[in-house]
Amino acid sequence: MTYSGAMLAGGKSRRFGQDKARFVWQGKTLMEWGLEALSGASERFIVANQPYPEFAVRVYADRIPGGDSLSGLHSALSYAQNDWVAVAACDLPFLTQGYWDFLWRCVGNYQAVAGVGPTGFPEPLAAFYHRSLLPEIEARLERGELKLQAVLRAARTLYVPWSKLEPRFGPRLYTNVNTPGDL
Repeated sequence: MTYSGAMLAGGKSRRFGQDKARFVWQGKTLMEWGLEALSGASERFIVANQPYPEFAVRVYADRIPGGDSLSGLHSALSYAQNDWVAVAACDLPFLTQGYWDFLWRCVGNYQAVAGVGPTGFPEPLAAFYHRSLLPEIEARLERGELKLQAVLRAARTLYVPWSKLEPRFGPRLYTNVNTPGDL
């Protein structure tokens, strides 16, 4: 069994002041850090509403625009060649291939696998999703219910506790880069 890897880069980077995906940190762009972390996927692609030719992977626009990250998740599941998709935001540069390998071993009979961060909330943009969630996601997009946390609650989701993640992957694992200072 294999999985696809989708990088979401649809945000406007307003707080960041420039395109986060193209921001260079420690010799690589944030997008390159994310794509490298997804190197265990049988395919990798970007979901964004702009071209990113420099990353040499397919780029798909949102199939149902206007739904923020939920539109990105919908598009990732729609375009993927595999039933399982590792979905990552491009502004989470501390994810690693080891992280994705760890979550992948947990998928079992679930529809989603998400780690829970240090504050007790799941991280929906560093999680695995199964294609069977497409009808649920489409219905939520039609109703304007755009919260990814609600998708995780509606799905058969395995929540991996922070106590299992932090010792393996460090305290910065889910650091969301909203400003260059966050790095």
